[in-house]
Amino acid sequence: MSTEISNHTAPAARSRTHTWGAPVRPNADILKMTGREILRAGIDGRFPAAPIMSTLGFRFVEVGDGLAVFETTHGEHLYNPMGSVHGGYLAAVMDAALGSAVMSRLPAGSTYTTTQLNLNLIRPAFADTPPLRVTGTALHVGRTTATAEARVTGIEDGKLYAHGTTTCAVFSFPTPG
Repeated sequence: MSTEISNHTAPAARSRTHTWGAPVRPNADILKMTGREILRAGIDGRFPAAPIMSTLGFRFVEVGDGLAVFETTHGEHLYNPMGSVHGGYLAAVMDAALGSAVMSRLPAGSTYTTTQLNLNLIRPAFADTPPLRVTGTALHVGRTTATAEARVTGIEDGKLYAHGTTTCAVFSFPTPG
């Protein structure tokens, strides 16, 4: 069996450049802030955005009590071999929304880490798919564990692209040093 390759010219290479601010490190002032205050400072520009946001192209647009909303700026640079936005991209943005929803309910001196992430991809996104909104909602935030759910919907058409849940471990910030 032989495979014949067509004689067409490969498309021109593309490039993408991004910049980011130094990540926020816990210090005495930050340890006095609630999770929601820290997140609000990021949205308001008082803290730089997390580097993952510029790397993957999404932004934090809203925080409330147990609520976190992100919007995507996806494109073909995020394509998988099947020609659609990679599911891992949606997983990363969902993880940000889920974790931030949990963080928005944490007291000063506390933080979290994702211990389990579950997602269901409903429909593919493409470079020409309008921006998506990723809304995370905290369901339970306790002393040591938290859970949240998220939905990825089209901003223009309201269609569901994905949904999922998380479980997080809640703990005190490590002592800065």
